[in-house]
Amino acid sequence: MVADVSSLVDGERGLVSRRIFIEQDIYQQELEQIFARCWLFLCHESQIPKPGDFFSTYMGEDPVLVMRDTGGKINAFLNICRHRGNRLCRADSGNASSFSCAYHGWTYGNDGHLMAVPNERDAYYGELDQSQWNLVPVAQLDNYKGLIFATFDPDAPSLLDYLGEMAWYLDCFFDRREGGIEVVGGVQKWTIPANWKLPAENFAGDAYHTAWSHLSAIKTGFAGDFRVKASTQGAVLSPGNGHCIIALGPEDVAAPPEPDILEYEKQVRAEVEQRLGKRTSRVNPIVGTMFPNFSMLRAASYTFRVWHPKGPEKTEVWAWVFADKAAPDHIKQQLRLASIRGFGPSGTFEQDDMDNWQECTQTCRGVVSRKFELNMQMGLGHESYDEELKAWTSDFRLSEANHRRFYGRWAQVMGADTWQGL
Repeated sequence: MVADVSSLVDGERGLVSRRIFIEQDIYQQELEQIFARCWLFLCHESQIPKPGDFFSTYMGEDPVLVMRDTGGKINAFLNICRHRGNRLCRADSGNASSFSCAYHGWTYGNDGHLMAVPNERDAYYGELDQSQWNLVPVAQLDNYKGLIFATFDPDAPSLLDYLGEMAWYLDCFFDRREGGIEVVGGVQKWTIPANWKLPAENFAGDAYHTAWSHLSAIKTGFAGDFRVKASTQGAVLSPGNGHCIIALGPEDVAAPPEPDILEYEKQVRAEVEQRLGKRTSRVNPIVGTMFPNFSMLRAASYTFRVWHPKGPEKTEVWAWVFADKAAPDHIKQQLRLASIRGFGPSGTFEQDDMDNWQECTQTCRGVVSRKFELNMQMGLGHESYDEELKAWTSDFRLSEANHRRFYGRWAQVMGADTWQGL
């Protein structure tokens, strides 16, 4: 364990040690202190709509199986056989009433209970108490507006307490219209040689890079020009607990510049404003990260994703396209196409980002390079708490205030033995 992790993040001066992106012992502490304790995104309920549907994912590096049992209840368990620890379900998703381990055949129902053990009567002499060897459930499981979250920590705060004011900002992405959202198409997965925190903090507050890193893509016109227009308004906002949002001004349009999509957004605007309330007259949230590793984007692309850690220098990205469930089918398909053009493993914006995150990580390997802290001082001292927006808000639309709060929360959780006082 790291003796004094708080010394690696200096939020007051906007300095962050590069050690946190590369050292194995720090990464191991992250798995124990953050990914084994925080609320983590598993899947959207539209991905498992029917009894027996399941979805395989991870919480940190622990494999997890999310499934609806035969009665329709959603559960989540460690995706490991209790006999020898083999991965129980090898499929990414599907529908099943039971799961049999490929190693020795122990079989579990879709409610997690151990149903059958080969040779239980003769080899075990009927003495194995099968009720003690069911699948291991997560400690807490909850659903917020169709988003399924879980934590391994029974002492963690409730999901709503963990979200705090971030709940309203999630609504701006996932509950704009009656019925919420649905996933359009399948999950896209790819691996990048970068530390998971770099993409998480990028979505949390880095609007600074877009007009520079993505200028060539922006000039093609497929993603709109709001990122480079001098008239674009907005701010970075931190509603607490390490959660962070990038918002435009209420009149700024970030939707893909497709005529049908722009017309759709125009038609639903009054409904969205009525549903979300008066804060929409102040800000238009378009990008964000729910601490630690669940990010969302509703701009030229409509995507949400998880940054799965796979070591200090490796991240597996899982990304989905989403749309309002009430949107017409042709709008959903246009959003899907617009989203994968910009984001996803072959997206033009995504390629730029992956290259930057890779190099930011790899240069941390240098013994001398690692000694020099990162500068996150943009906007330092130029943010204040906005009572109406219920968030710490920057005075200008470009700021690293969210970076400081993201890493500040990281240091708090890494150094805390309990949730009390966090």
